[in-house]
Amino acid sequence: MAASAGWKMLSRVLASDVYSCGRFGIHVLPCRFMSATSVPHIKNVREQLKELAGAQKQWGGERADRSGLYTQLVHSQTQLTPRTMKESYQEALIPLSSKPEIQEKYINWFKTIRIGKLLEDLDTFAVWISYQHNNRDELKSPLVIVTALVDRIDLHEGTICADSDIKMTGHVTWAGKTSMEVTMKLKQLKQDSWSDILQATFVMVARDPGNKGAAYVNPLRPETPEEEMIFQEGEVSKVNRKKEVDESLLKTAPTAEERELIHQMFVDSLDEQTMSFGARTKDEGSVWMEHTKLKNLLICFPQERNLYNKIFGGFLMRKATELAWANACMHSRKTPSFRAIDDIWFRKPVEVGSILLLLSEIAYTEGDFMQIRVHAQVVDHKTNKADTTNIFHFTLSCSGDVPPVVPKTYGESMLYLDGRRHFKEFMRTGIIDKVEETLGTGE
Repeated sequence: MAASAGWKMLSRVLASDVYSCGRFGIHVLPCRFMSATSVPHIKNVREQLKELAGAQKQWGGERADRSGLYTQLVHSQTQLTPRTMKESYQEALIPLSSKPEIQEKYINWFKTIRIGKLLEDLDTFAVWISYQHNNRDELKSPLVIVTALVDRIDLHEGTICADSDIKMTGHVTWAGKTSMEVTMKLKQLKQDSWSDILQATFVMVARDPGNKGAAYVNPLRPETPEEEMIFQEGEVSKVNRKKEVDESLLKTAPTAEERELIHQMFVDSLDEQTMSFGARTKDEGSVWMEHTKLKNLLICFPQERNLYNKIFGGFLMRKATELAWANACMHSRKTPSFRAIDDIWFRKPVEVGSILLLLSEIAYTEGDFMQIRVHAQVVDHKTNKADTTNIFHFTLSCSGDVPPVVPKTYGESMLYLDGRRHFKEFMRTGIIDKVEETLGTGE
């Protein structure tokens, strides 16, 4: 999702009407787990979430009994108090400049930020914001809140410094009956002012205390024309997501334009000398798509679990991001930079102890851009059966054109068209200002 006029307006309203300048130019909206005069570190937010959700302290230890929390659930959303966007607005700090031990975990060999680490923090922060929207003055929330979808992440800069603090801000921008849209921004302190570096939109869902069924969330009540605009954008996004699912190449045939494109690529790749449909050639400098695959195999240990003893979604995003970046490096033979991440569906939870197979592939290229798809599967070691858990889509660029990819099979052609659709959407709605040639964010 692109940065909206409504979101920009609301950011200014929140900054001027609710917050005053402190050491870092901010003060925080008070809430049960947050000081009114200081910005919590994201690490502290994570610890407070564990208390709020009643997370298991130690793997193998006794997990808090949440069965009594079912009595706190409502039978209708009308029983819940509507909330405003200001009520869920939160801020957190990644203290890179003052905490060398934290900087060490975020820095890469280019001395810039690992994007995958930021994805972990965004996932944590989105859950925290969602709980604040549904804060019903309980010490333990009856809700289990998980990430259903990463709708869009846009990166504003080619490099993110590792020696300057990062401020996270965000709030709920849309709410349905059991789901919420959370929009977040990351800003970095540069020369005594905060500069935008990233914007993200997550879709969160609420579950009952046993994580077995859906639960109602507090409605969202826009208070100003700007907030109404933001809310309506959330409604439009919901409709567009359903439309994209219905028009997926897994369900419907390509458009006439897409069919013509694939047929022309096929004809261009035929060997004129053999006059055979089976003999294929490609232009010098291009690469067959089947040769762009890169895999990784992970064993999911307990230390990567989330609040509910499943594997943390942020961890999965980080590992997929690292694999995508490595693949982009090998394909381009340059140092790529992330431009956008979108349409990450969390189809099913990953259990602790799972064997996770990640397969990345260059799906589409255009000029200096690469569209990379990472397919995550859980593999049953007894039957070798694989179930899809996630599919990730990444847009990267580098300085100079990259080798074009050419599909050979019909399946690869569909991957090519899917990657092309994601890239065209990025170009239509994303932050497409040319990234300066300090393209070394790395991973």
